[in-house]
Amino acid sequence: MAYNEFAYFYDELNGEADYDALYTYIKGQLDAHGVADGILADLGCGTGDLTLMLTQAGYDMIGVDQSEEMLAVLREKADELGVSDRLLLLRQDILDLDLFGTIRGAVSTFDTYNHIGPAPRFERAIARAAFFMEEGGVFLFDLNTPYKHRQVLADNEFVLEGPDAVCRWKNTCAPQGDRVDISIEIRYLDTGEVFREQFSEYTYEAAYVERVLEANGFRLAALCDGETFGPLRPDSQRYIFTAIKQYTQLEKQHNG
Repeated sequence: MAYNEFAYFYDELNGEADYDALYTYIKGQLDAHGVADGILADLGCGTGDLTLMLTQAGYDMIGVDQSEEMLAVLREKADELGVSDRLLLLRQDILDLDLFGTIRGAVSTFDTYNHIGPAPRFERAIARAAFFMEEGGVFLFDLNTPYKHRQVLADNEFVLEGPDAVCRWKNTCAPQGDRVDISIEIRYLDTGEVFREQFSEYTYEAAYVERVLEANGFRLAALCDGETFGPLRPDSQRYIFTAIKQYTQLEKQHNG
C-alpha cells in the first residue's frame, strides 16, 4: 500500500501521533539490548519522522518504502536537517526486501505490517527482515490489534481535516474480523481536486505473531501496548513487539 496522494499531507493528518513517546520507547529498547549505534532499517518509513529522530541519535539509517512520494518528503526533511549523509533511502516492497548487507536492528511503525497480509505474505515479510538481521539484532514493530479492527475501525467512517485537504476514511470489516477494507477520498480545498485510494489491513493474534517470529529465529523479548507503552489491556488498539535475533542466517545455513 503506497499512500500515493496521501503522502503530501500525511504529516498534517497524523498530527496526533506522539513521536517523542514512540522514539523514547524504541531507543530505550535498542539500548537495553545493546544496539546503541550501527545500521538500522526503518521498514515502511513513510515521511520519516521516526527515521530522522534515530538518525539524529547517531544511527546510520536505511529508510525503506514503496512510495516514491513518501520518500521524497523524507528526503526534503533530511536535507533541511543536514543528515542526508547518514540516511540511505530505498524504494522497495518489504516483501522483497534487499538491504545489500546485515543490519543491527529494524523498526516498523504505524501499522506497516498490517497492510502486508494475508498471513503467508506477513510471514514472508518477517522472514525477509530476519534474513538481514545480525545475531543479537533488535526488531521493533507495531500492529493494530484484533480489538481495533473489530471494535474501532469496524464498519465506521471518519473524516480527517487538515489545513489544505479533507480526507474521508471509510472502513468495511470482513465477517471473520481479520481484515478491514479501507477506502480513502481526499479533497483538496484550494482546487477541489479529488483523489481516491483503496487498501486493506489484516490483523493477527499476538500468539500467532510470536510463533512467526520464533520460526524466523527471533525471541520475543517484550510485548506492550503500542500507544501507552505499558502493559497490554483487553482494549489495547496497538501492539508493539520487541524481538531479538538468535542467530544469523549464515549460521543457520551452515548448521543445516
